[in-house]
Amino acid sequence: MNRVLVTGFGAYAEEADNPSGMIARRLDGQRIDGFEVFGSVLPVDTEEVREALAEAIESAQPTIVIVTGVAPGRTAPALERVAINMRDFPIPDIAGRTPIDEPVVPGAPAAYLSTLPIKAIVDGWRHAGIPGYVSHTAGTYLCNQTFYLARHLLRESSARTGMVHIPVTPMRAVEVGAPPVPSMSLDQLEVAVRLAISITAQHAGADLRIGGGAIS
Repeated sequence: MNRVLVTGFGAYAEEADNPSGMIARRLDGQRIDGFEVFGSVLPVDTEEVREALAEAIESAQPTIVIVTGVAPGRTAPALERVAINMRDFPIPDIAGRTPIDEPVVPGAPAAYLSTLPIKAIVDGWRHAGIPGYVSHTAGTYLCNQTFYLARHLLRESSARTGMVHIPVTPMRAVEVGAPPVPSMSLDQLEVAVRLAISITAQHAGADLRIGGGAIS
């Protein structure tokens, strides 16, 4: 059976209502283009996240994995191109840990590329009226760590695996103050993730050859 695992995160720091976790909960149990969706909310804990992710993968046995995470300041949903083997936390995780210049997996490759059709997904978003782009850094916090772990745990699998970073919701943007950070509604963010699933499920062969690079 075709299955997709969508992961999000629980609360951390100022993100009491983490939209990535809310989307994972919303999608759990749904069917999208013949794929059964398993949604899993992971802890923002650098020591606990690997086991939680491994358990979710074992339970779902997915052929598509989409890691999602909120990134305040992002202007729109972003398909991450690369995960790096580095933890360098700018803020503590929920257990107060702040690893600095530590690998995600000692001795493992320096980086993994997304195996999602990232250009096709961005193209699909734009045709659906959803702004989006290819990002070339997932940061060095839990989002990057989880993206890297997903690729590492599934490195010998044919499962297509990648990450979508999302902006905050309008309510959270209001809390930030003036000037407000960019935001999108939870419904629109859910549509973006649903489209990422649908496009990945339908796409065959090489990714689209359309621009998505950056000067810096």
